[in-house]
Amino acid sequence: MNPILELIGLTKDFTAKNGVKISAVRGINLQQAKGETIGIVGESGCGKSTLGRMILQLIRPSAGRVMFQNQDLMSLGNSELRQIRRQMQMIFQDPYAALDPRMTVGQLVEEPLLIHGERSSKVRQMRAAELLTLCGLSSELSRSYPAALSGGQRQRICIARALALSPKLVVADEPVSALDVSVQAQVINLMMQLKRNHDLSYIFISHNLAVVKYVSDRIAVMYLGRIVEMGLPEDICDNPAHPYTRLLLDAIPVPDPERTRPTEEVSSHVLEPKPRSSGCSFVGRCLLATEKCRSEPPKPVPIGAPSKQHWVECHLY
Repeated sequence: MNPILELIGLTKDFTAKNGVKISAVRGINLQQAKGETIGIVGESGCGKSTLGRMILQLIRPSAGRVMFQNQDLMSLGNSELRQIRRQMQMIFQDPYAALDPRMTVGQLVEEPLLIHGERSSKVRQMRAAELLTLCGLSSELSRSYPAALSGGQRQRICIARALALSPKLVVADEPVSALDVSVQAQVINLMMQLKRNHDLSYIFISHNLAVVKYVSDRIAVMYLGRIVEMGLPEDICDNPAHPYTRLLLDAIPVPDPERTRPTEEVSSHVLEPKPRSSGCSFVGRCLLATEKCRSEPPKPVPIGAPSKQHWVECHLY
């Protein structure tokens, strides 16, 4: 496989005001094929949004490498990054905050083209009208302001902006979490259609495992800055290996009042605020933890046939 994106030992540390170092992302290794959608799922604070921003170099990593089409983004300066970002774009979580309320819809969609050197107003306007239609919006909205639009319409504008420069990779950070459930389905279906028609690769970040299962070719489960399990959607959801993955699955709402939560391997009430310096980072919540879990960090272990690409970081395997 010749990956479009490869992460090698990607790490990000932040220093708090009291001088304490906090590891938001710790040694992530990941390969993504062209046209593939990788879903990154985990609870709030696990580092998934920081990982997405590091991929685009919006946040510079503390260590590791980001390889995009065999080019090391860590070695590029600001002007070089600006050029390569034509091929890498982001859809942010909150469409209300992502759009400048002082600009019209047309100006917002044209802005990426203007930044990257398209001086012809006519060309920009034609491209903006094309993108709005592509994203299921009327071109007549060009003169409207974001405040006059619904949340779903605003997120479609964010998608149009992301596609303005015909990128190859789109990082979608919780793109539907701020929307109503019915609108979520519409936006997700739009993103899937755009992927098929424009040969896009997605990094799809979410805390909702049910949504990630629907859109992803592979799923990476993150906990406290580490990918603790990765595999095909059917393997992750039907044959979860890590106790944390089973906890996420149990958290998916099911319309059944008789349903009980079967997981007896995880305590949802005991949470360590930071990764352990030694041992498994999940040991504070796992009721199956052994002394080895407390003293030795687990390594990735393959599960089943190698072709399944299913592996887990857990001493139980």
